[in-house]
Amino acid sequence: MFGIISTPGPWELILILILALIIFGPGKLPEVGRAIGKSLREFRKASREVTEKISEELEDKEKAGEK
Repeated sequence: MFGIISTPGPWELILILILALIIFGPGKLPEVGRAIGKSLREFRKASREVTEKISEELEDKEKAGEK
């Protein structure tokens, strides 16, 4: 069921952009884009921090198990 979903192609991206222009208007679109970009950066940073923390914990447990 989930194998059918794929990344959007160029035509889908164009359609999404046109819908965003209609919904938000050309004046507000840069502001919306900045907000989405900022949110994505924060999400990636948090995800990276969690991954690093988990890796550190696993390394600590492996070191403790070797002693």
